[in-house]
Amino acid sequence: MARPVVAIVGRPNVGKSTVFNRIIGERLAIVEDKPGITRDRIYGIGEWNGKSFSIIDTGGIELDGEDMILKSIRMQAELAMEEADVIVFMCDAKSGLTQSDEEVANLLYRSGKPIVIAVNKVDNMERADHIYEFYNLGFGDPIGVSGSHGMGVGDLLDAIVEKLPELEEEEYDEDVIRVALIGRPNVGKSSLVNAILGEERVIVSDVAGTTRDAIDTPFEKDGQRYVLIDTAGMRKRGKVYETTEKYSVMRAMKAIERADVVLIVINGEEGIIEQDKHIAGYAYEAGRASAFVVNKWDIVEKDDKTMKNFEQKIRDHFLFMTYAPVVFLSALTKQRLQKLLPVVKHVAEQHNRRVQTHLLNDVISDAVAINPPPTDKGRRMRINYATQVTVKPPTIVVFVNDPDLMHFSYERYLENKIRAAFDFEGTPIRLFTRRKSDEG
Repeated sequence: MARPVVAIVGRPNVGKSTVFNRIIGERLAIVEDKPGITRDRIYGIGEWNGKSFSIIDTGGIELDGEDMILKSIRMQAELAMEEADVIVFMCDAKSGLTQSDEEVANLLYRSGKPIVIAVNKVDNMERADHIYEFYNLGFGDPIGVSGSHGMGVGDLLDAIVEKLPELEEEEYDEDVIRVALIGRPNVGKSSLVNAILGEERVIVSDVAGTTRDAIDTPFEKDGQRYVLIDTAGMRKRGKVYETTEKYSVMRAMKAIERADVVLIVINGEEGIIEQDKHIAGYAYEAGRASAFVVNKWDIVEKDDKTMKNFEQKIRDHFLFMTYAPVVFLSALTKQRLQKLLPVVKHVAEQHNRRVQTHLLNDVISDAVAINPPPTDKGRRMRINYATQVTVKPPTIVVFVNDPDLMHFSYERYLENKIRAAFDFEGTPIRLFTRRKSDEG
């Protein structure tokens, strides 16, 4: 489901990231201990009073160089104006209203987007009086918050949620597989869309940033209906967008949320860079079926070990997605292109697969017999039974005598045994441990 987008904008050191982390709360901790996931992130999910939204911390976007601060602020504001449905303009009660704040305000005022003004670092009653000067910016009532102490964040969320738009959901039948192509600019996403469709439906150029916006393209192949969601890379307008790879994460995230299957496109000629891990990490966190597509394979110098070595590099870099298959192809020459859609269809089926409870428990019983849970201070976890509660992604609840005794390594062992028995290629599996008395 697509969510409205909220962006936090403001000059450096006003505490954007602190407030961002407050809003997304526990969600970061879900994957912190997964090996290989890049820890710094600028995109998260917030929820308040039953409303869910994506939130961008533009403080995560920085430009190199000492003289780039104003340019960076301007870029952040422009990104927010492009991407966001609601903009949180963050200021700082400690330093008061500055010229930089006024410059950002001028930019935001022209955007026509709903603005919520938040004044951070209101850590005591004395500073609470400092928020009144921010009325001068013309965005209505400033909301005093303390990101470090959590004060006022509820009021801020109330104001955000009040301004969120109701998004219309696109209507697709249940059997349509929605496929998002994500990746850094210039890895060949649009060329790949064109190759799959067999016609020039998406503008393609070798200059990074020529895709104008996300485009949905329905098509049918071998009796299966698909919708391709081509994520816009960087906007062509404005060189400032080409200075930061992180911008592509915002675009990718929007497409991921609407997809069943995510194709993580990697430039085979350039190899893997850190930004590829950022983007893949969001597909994992969103619980989407995934496959890696190594494009431009026609121009890679290779021998009989090149493909195997490249796949091993993917496994080493993306330790949290060892379940995702890898397809090597060339969108330009269509080499190996015929292998892609069968993989997409297969991982979509695994993503939607439901395992009968008695079969699942047989596998878990065998796994426990082979390798019993380790003891912790003389106590051993006892697994009563497990059941799959939902699909997309397959989600399994394991009922035990004490959830605190479930170690991450043993959870991973169980997941591996479940995969060995039921495939689940291309899809994450969510395992949750519950006390038996918690059931129902």
